Amino acid sequence: MERARPPIGASGGGTYRFLVFALPGAAVYVGLVLVPMVMAIGTSTTDRNEFRPATHFVGLRNYGDLFSDPAYLLTLRNTLVLTAIVTIVPNVLGLAIAQLLDRRGWAFNAMRAVFFVPVVLSSVVVSVIWETIITDDGLLNRVLRGLGVAHPPGWLSDPGIALYSVAWIMCWQMLGLCVVIYLAGLQGVPQELMEAAAIDGAGPVARFRAVTWPMIAPAITICTVLLMIGGFKAYDQVKVMTNGGPGIGTTTTLAFDVVVTGIDGAHIGYGAAKATLMLVLIAAVSFAALRLLRRREVEL
Repeated sequence: MERARPPIGASGGGTYRFLVFALPGAAVYVGLVLVPMVMAIGTSTTDRNEFRPATHFVGLRNYGDLFSDPAYLLTLRNTLVLTAIVTIVPNVLGLAIAQLLDRRGWAFNAMRAVFFVPVVLSSVVVSVIWETIITDDGLLNRVLRGLGVAHPPGWLSDPGIALYSVAWIMCWQMLGLCVVIYLAGLQGVPQELMEAAAIDGAGPVARFRAVTWPMIAPAITICTVLLMIGGFKAYDQVKVMTNGGPGIGTTTTLAFDVVVTGIDGAHIGYGAAKATLMLVLIAAVSFAALRLLRRREVEL
């Protein structure tokens, strides 16, 4: 008996439908991401300046100037410190809070919503709100003076702590994202495994280390990579609260420095080199972290 043949053009129709759905998104990605990226890399090899019409090819000179520029090295240090804080603190606190909220009841559902609200707010809005709170004459310092602190810290005016104040605001805003992701991971842990571990005599700490920790490994990977990228791209908070100060470059980040150099300073070529190096750095660190964390998921 002859087998039924698929309709003529069935495979072609599937390919056509795939192209119809894929091409618009691919065109937008190529036009708005890949093409500007290639253009920026090309511009980074020139001395383009909006105040000087003539543009010359300079090769890798801009990149060489970056690593001999003390201001850029300070910016790189600031970004690494900020990224480390923003990656570690929300991860640790988010997992702890998720553990506390991993229960049923309307009160716990309400608390989950409360923690997630800052995530959906604009970074500019969050920065403006917190700036009014922690400025020298803000609410926080007024409370501290009322409690007897004669000289409260200059959260945004002291060069020694301004960067950590910005990092704290970013941690506060990203905390809810980690809480939600970890809650999803915790709710995916089979209760049978937890009950079996309890029957075997494992306490809360042992159950967390042997059962919960391996099961939420994908959630840890997601949170870590997202927080790391967010730290490297920090711009809004710095622009609104400190504008790179106080002083010279004490809170300047890579993203902020790119805008100041390329747009405010009109040094398009040098700014493009900074943007390209920032892209390479984020891609390399994210790839390395993702690879290590994925390997950890398999080992666990």
